[in-house]
Amino acid sequence: MTYDRLVCANCAAPVNEGRCPVCRANRARLQQEGPSGGGLNPMALIALLAILIAAVALLAHQTA
Repeated sequence: MTYDRLVCANCAAPVNEGRCPVCRANRARLQQEGPSGGGLNPMALIALLAILIAAVALLAHQTA
């Protein structure tokens, strides 16, 4: 999630404007996390990749 759509519960302003200390702190935290901040962790990505490889292998085995 990007911080340009978040609204601060403290001052009711958009977080990306940084009007209050809470906004500024959350904006800094979200910028440090990067684009995948709340995304999948590495183990979940590895598991997803393994499932995808298994599905492709099964499909290739059935069509051959």
